[in-house]
Amino acid sequence: MMTTVDGGMTIGEFSRVTHLSIRRLRRYHDGGLLVPALVDPDNGYRWYTLDQVPTAQAVRRFRDLGLPTADLRELLAAEGERRDDIVLAHLDRLEAQLDDTRSAIASLRALLGPQRRTEVTVTTLPGRSVLAVRAVVAQDDVLDWYAAARAEIDALVAVGDRTGPAGGQYAHELFTDGRGAVLVHQPCSSGEPAGRVERLQLPGRDVAVTTHHGPHDDIDLTYALLGSWVVRSGAGAEGPVEELYDAGPVDTPDPAAWRTRLAWPVRP
Repeated sequence: MMTTVDGGMTIGEFSRVTHLSIRRLRRYHDGGLLVPALVDPDNGYRWYTLDQVPTAQAVRRFRDLGLPTADLRELLAAEGERRDDIVLAHLDRLEAQLDDTRSAIASLRALLGPQRRTEVTVTTLPGRSVLAVRAVVAQDDVLDWYAAARAEIDALVAVGDRTGPAGGQYAHELFTDGRGAVLVHQPCSSGEPAGRVERLQLPGRDVAVTTHHGPHDDIDLTYALLGSWVVRSGAGAEGPVEELYDAGPVDTPDPAAWRTRLAWPVRP
């Protein structure tokens, strides 16, 4: 005798009500996301109830938005603030992915448009007394590492004691091998080392320089133009590339106003 549930629907009926395919409903069941109200032990028929329709609709939307199965399973079992925390965390991830997609689209449009041009000059970066943090960092971690290092330095240097723009030196291995030496620095006339922050004297060196305008989403395009110039000139020298942040997030909230000088070491 077939087992049923009062007011229940077969998987086909539930599929028609929810507009979820039978295949998807079976997948949700196997993943523990939407378990039928009853499964007949003899023939395996799945039975659902009307109370499960809202859950089915929620599962569909969260899966379409890419919420991982484990997080969705936790969400369905959670209540109150914990449920809100899971949803908000996923919304933050979606917004970050959207920002990354927009940046990628802007970079592709730049590649498809008129060829970007940049003016390159050769100059000497003077020696500077700086407070700095340095380490060997993985390329995937460099943004978070930089932000933390910069915050530590800024906490020790008064604005009026800064003698030049903050900067960073990046070993070529950071890009070629995915891991390399990084040094973040702030030229300043005072400020005592503390924790990871140390006082260094950066030597002067000859460099080819160009300026990147705007946010760093497509800074690799400006690097490519500068690096190509160095290769064509045959003047390249050993040493890390350097970025000098003439205007950045700490100076203005408008990314269009950001200015970053890129300095590539060259022979005198």
